[in-house]
Amino acid sequence: MSEANVAVVRGLYEAFARGDIPAVLGAMSPDIVWNEAENFIYADGNPYKGPQAVLGGVFARLGGEWDDFAAKPDEYLDAGDTVVVLGRYGGTFKATGRSLDAWMAHVWRIADGRAVEFRQLVDTLAAARVTGVGASA
Repeated sequence: MSEANVAVVRGLYEAFARGDIPAVLGAMSPDIVWNEAENFIYADGNPYKGPQAVLGGVFARLGGEWDDFAAKPDEYLDAGDTVVVLGRYGGTFKATGRSLDAWMAHVWRIADGRAVEFRQLVDTLAAARVTGVGASA
């Protein structure tokens, strides 16, 4: 079952990279609980509950505030119902013109072939320096 869970998560990143947000949302449980990293620019809505909350609170803002934002996975760690993704974020924040290249880790929990929980870890200092948002910006 865990290989199938990795495939679900891998498919989420592939869909996101193609800009296929409906496919990303479709891979989420209607009850997904989504948490952005504390002190990250989009943590103000934590926890986001349900795909529409993620769409409005995270994805729409990413699309509006960044040029070429990307989540680039380097490694998928299989832990059964939990899949950890290690990688990097990239993109240019429109308001500052600064580019982001920051490490990230995502922790996904999968049940019945759908994402039911997401937790983000990210270099929030690097993000704050790029966005100008945050105590250490």
